[in-house]
Amino acid sequence: MLGAPISHSLSPVIHRAAYRHLGLDWTYTAHEVGEDELPGFLSGLDHRWRGLSLTMPLKKVALEVATEISPQAQQLEVANTLVRLPDDGWRASNTDLPGFLDALAERQLSDQAPDVVCIWGAGATATTALAASVELGAGRIHLHARSPERAQRVAAVTRQWPGAPAVDIRPWQIGDECLTARLTVNTAPAGALDGLAAQLSARGGPERVLFEVLYDPWPTPIAHHWDASGGVVLGGLDLLVHQAAGQVVAMTGRPAPIDVLRAAAEQGLAARAMP
Repeated sequence: MLGAPISHSLSPVIHRAAYRHLGLDWTYTAHEVGEDELPGFLSGLDHRWRGLSLTMPLKKVALEVATEISPQAQQLEVANTLVRLPDDGWRASNTDLPGFLDALAERQLSDQAPDVVCIWGAGATATTALAASVELGAGRIHLHARSPERAQRVAAVTRQWPGAPAVDIRPWQIGDECLTARLTVNTAPAGALDGLAAQLSARGGPERVLFEVLYDPWPTPIAHHWDASGGVVLGGLDLLVHQAAGQVVAMTGRPAPIDVLRAAAEQGLAARAMP
């Protein structure tokens, strides 16, 4: 696992649990690596390294060091996985998008196209959420951002997605349709949406879904308010285990059960809370 910062990552405990379940004598470690350091880090790896998981700020620079890029990563312009090729090159791919969709499908929330999707934030995960909204057949997509320039860059990626509706870039405030949108996704940093959480969650109900990509500490204010209002809540742990499941397949060629990965993630999170 590479990124900066990286000490918070639960990926090591998730992947190690997958390897134990699959009977593989593999290791998985975390390394603090910045954007400028990635090429040098890769050049120092021997043949024992089968793959790498990537978090911020490496999801874009991964495309620059890869010798092969999956169509999905190319289209999203971000990758979270590097897998070694037979010629010692690296293949960049993206398991965040299928992980996002699989998390919804697991809860049987992907069958009905959402009329409106309300996305908060304008980083790499917002790009994933936009693409997932298109895949779900969303009628309209709102992208709320504090930086219009960053929002434009994110929206530009999914404007090229086949069948994508127009992305409506909105300011960091609640509009009328935000209060009834079937799917709301929070990709903003911790605390950024706290001041709007109660109002945004006011009109709850089982037909309204929140995907809060944070998971520590949990619940976040918006997740708490959303659950209290009777809405459906998915958390960052759901996304984390499903994207990790895709990485396990990419690196080992074999799937590991989601319940095994989720149990490991929950145990890892609980261990952090212990005095």
